[in-house]
Formats: sequence, structure tokens, C-alpha cells
Amino acid sequence: MLLRPATLDDVPALLDIHNDAVRRLAAIWTDKQETLAERQAWFNGRTGAGLPVVVAVDDAGTILGYGSYGPFRAKEGYRLTMEHSVYVTEAAQGRGVGKALMQRLIAEAKTAGVHVLVGAIDAENATSIALHARLGFETTGRLPQVGFKFGRWLDLVFMTLILDNAPAPAAGTAV
Repeated sequence: MLLRPATLDDVPALLDIHNDAVRRLAAIWTDKQETLAERQAWFNGRTGAGLPVVVAVDDAGTILGYGSYGPFRAKEGYRLTMEHSVYVTEAAQGRGVGKALMQRLIAEAKTAGVHVLVGAIDAENATSIALHARLGFETTGRLPQVGFKFGRWLDLVFMTLILDNAPAPAAGTAV
């Protein structure tokens, strides 16, 4: 398996993975599948802002999954905190793809000076919660019934990983 930055040519595969997750999983709290133009806009927004979009590719060149991170919240006081997402094809699940993508995102976030990574995870997704815990994330919050999908209320679990021990930026520090 190779991890590499995604390219615009990868976007159709990212769209397929995303829309499959929309159809099958409670990981993305929407029923609306995206169009290719919407996923291209997402990709261009991330990469244009200097944010990573990483793909895992097998020996045949098939994309097995992807991961990215972006701003946790819009205000400048959150600028050193990023929320990540990782999605893996159904066929590649349980083969270490998600873990490899997470480790790559953690490394990239550290290099970029990110202070905290946040995972917002469906509380029923025990596999993702366990993976995050193995990678050092701590459960820092649970919001009951804040979302719904598939005709049921969903709880959201926040897991965080502090990436460095840097002091807080000085008051009035510019963005």
C-alpha cells in the first residue's frame, strides 16, 4: 500500500468512497450524495488552503481510502485545531488502511504546526473509536442525540489528540 497526496484525477474515486459512506454508514450524517462538481470543489478548497488530502493506493493503483483534515471551527482562536476524516472502501476495511491514513494525517498535522486533532465519531462506531484510542486519542465529549440518520437519533463522540506541548499563542496574535 502506498500513501500519497491525492490529485484532481483521484476525485472520482474519492466521490465514490464518500457516496458509498453516505449510503451505508452513519459516519456522514446526511442522506444527500454529492456530485462530482461538489467533491471537486471540496478537494480544491482543501488543497487550495494548503490542507492535506491523502489517498491509500494498492499495487494495482486502486484507491483504498482517503483522509483529510480541515478547520475545526472558523474563529481564529481555533486555528491550531483541525478536525479529520478518514474513509476506507468496504473491501479494504480491516486491512490497516484507516490506521495508515490516520498516522499520515497525524504526521502531517505535526509538521504543519497543528496543536490538536479532533475526531467527531458516531458513538456506535466502535471500530473507529478503538482505532483512535490506539493512536493516543482521548474521548473528550459525548453529545447525545445531536444528529439522526436511518430513522434513529445518533450520539456524537469527540476524541482529541494533543500533538505538541507548545504554549498558547500570545494574546492578540494575528491569524
